Amino acid sequence: MSQSIDLINVDTLAQELATIQQTGSKRIALLGSRHVPITHQNLIEMMTFALVLSGNQIITSGATGTNSAAIKGAMRADPKFLTVILPQSLERQPYESRLQLEQVMHLVENPSNDHLSLAEASYLCNKEIVSRCQQLVCFAFHDSGILLQTCQEAEEHRKLVTLFYFD
Repeated sequence: MSQSIDLINVDTLAQELATIQQTGSKRIALLGSRHVPITHQNLIEMMTFALVLSGNQIITSGATGTNSAAIKGAMRADPKFLTVILPQSLERQPYESRLQLEQVMHLVENPSNDHLSLAEASYLCNKEIVSRCQQLVCFAFHDSGILLQTCQEAEEHRKLVTLFYFD
């Protein structure tokens, strides 16, 4: 049993090393809490701007807070490098989010999830986002259940995960 755990750890470390050493562009998922102070939003926007200028593809969702800041940064740098995947249809998004989302070139809606609660739809959306990325950068609180679960599942799928806590 110990040997299989060691092989998994070595495999995970090798995957992380390969991702870190990759010099070309990556598909980076950026997810996080809706409840983010404006100063943190500005930092997330600047970081996303720099990631896109470095040639990385950004994948995020359409919520306010972290995701909105990521969208702003990517749109400022180069809108072609941004994909936004919504948990539900565009019509189910808050009005202020819709104004921003209507400007996104690569917008994926999930109207088949409109009958689900936002929590359920967000969980499925996060799974889809993680399936499309090589690396996940997440901004969360210690009680952000869905986000922390997404990070854990991304690690299980051998994605490089960088988790920042607000608290």
